[in-house]
Amino acid sequence: MANVVVIGAQWGDEGKGKIVDWLSARADVVVRFQGGHNAGHTLVVGNEVYKLSLLPSGIVRGALSVIGNGVVFDPWHFRGEVAKLRAQGVEITPANLKVSELCPLILPLHSELDGLREDASGAGKIGTTRRGIGPAYEDKAGRRALRVCDLAHLDAIGPQLDRLLAHHNALRTGFGVPPVDRDALVAALAEVAPFVLPFAAPVWASLGEARRAGKRILFEGAQGVLLDVDHGTYPFVTSSNVVAGTAAAGSGMGPGAINYVLGIVKAYTTRVGSGPFPTELDDAVGQRLGERGREFGTVTGRKRRCGWFDAVLVRQAVQVSGVAGMALTKLDVLDGLDELMICTGYRLGERTLDHFPAHAAEQAAVVPIYERIDGWSGSTMGARSWSDLPAQAIKYIRRVEELTRCPVALVSTSPERDDTILVRDPFLD
Repeated sequence: MANVVVIGAQWGDEGKGKIVDWLSARADVVVRFQGGHNAGHTLVVGNEVYKLSLLPSGIVRGALSVIGNGVVFDPWHFRGEVAKLRAQGVEITPANLKVSELCPLILPLHSELDGLREDASGAGKIGTTRRGIGPAYEDKAGRRALRVCDLAHLDAIGPQLDRLLAHHNALRTGFGVPPVDRDALVAALAEVAPFVLPFAAPVWASLGEARRAGKRILFEGAQGVLLDVDHGTYPFVTSSNVVAGTAAAGSGMGPGAINYVLGIVKAYTTRVGSGPFPTELDDAVGQRLGERGREFGTVTGRKRRCGWFDAVLVRQAVQVSGVAGMALTKLDVLDGLDELMICTGYRLGERTLDHFPAHAAEQAAVVPIYERIDGWSGSTMGARSWSDLPAQAIKYIRRVEELTRCPVALVSTSPERDDTILVRDPFLD
């Protein structure tokens, strides 16, 4: 049985929640391996809607759920999200949810710094969620972060706290705000530690044991490849690597544990926040896509920008993340459009490009080259087999496969979990 990595192959918000939930019912273990509580997943199970941002989606389905070392971890948000799901009837205990003791902590000073920087950036704003994700990753790389394991040794954090506050207080002075209240921070950590510590574990060991036992492991990515700190639209990116290879480093399992990479791809394109977006539609069609697709962020509530499908960007994401198959989502949002456009390349001045350029100025200047394809009048809503789809919708899917050089493994035709067409089983491929 294959272990599967699920990643978003656009700018996030591709509908990973539903697909991961669909796969979670067939997985034994579900692992988050990067990002933090800036990643929103919405799961619809019967009449119940679950909104997750830090916890793995498998927790709703009863699978062993793991937060890997590649995640930056806000202990207060964790406590609140656990409480919210428990109130919805989800059983959450240290037996079915484990948090890596190596996770760096997101502290109040991180979210404060995130907001201070964004407010001071003027035209240079990157659209951060202000959740402290970036500053927490900076402290991890700077070797001054506090980690989950430190919560069990608060009496010994003095030297590490000295390093952390020497850095942050200098920054805060520059912004004209008071230094961090050291005693208040330690007191807050002491208050939340008893809730977090029962979940803390050497998850690399638990995952290794699960692999040796032949368990199916599902690695759940956050955000999308186009927000990857290396391969995305820098600097309008997140602060971690989002590509599938991160599943190995962010869980402690190693690359040999990854057997199949499933890329989630929306049938059109959306983006939240600032940054280049070649196929963005500032017209009635863009408005229609946003309304029919209910394009509002799960975490922030921000309205998403909408545009035509960009095959160039998805092809690039498929390449850098090793995607073996796509899950095409929100096909039903395109129902009823007379014609559709697919971006097949770009013009940049006198040049024609078959890839997205690296420099931000060139990314903002490219003009999409479109291929027109007829739309369909029939409905794809709720389709569960190829025979339920209009012929033109199938033609659209086949053209997406050709242009992205990647086969479609799943097609999602509504937010409902079972409204899914299975073409190739990622766990058996």
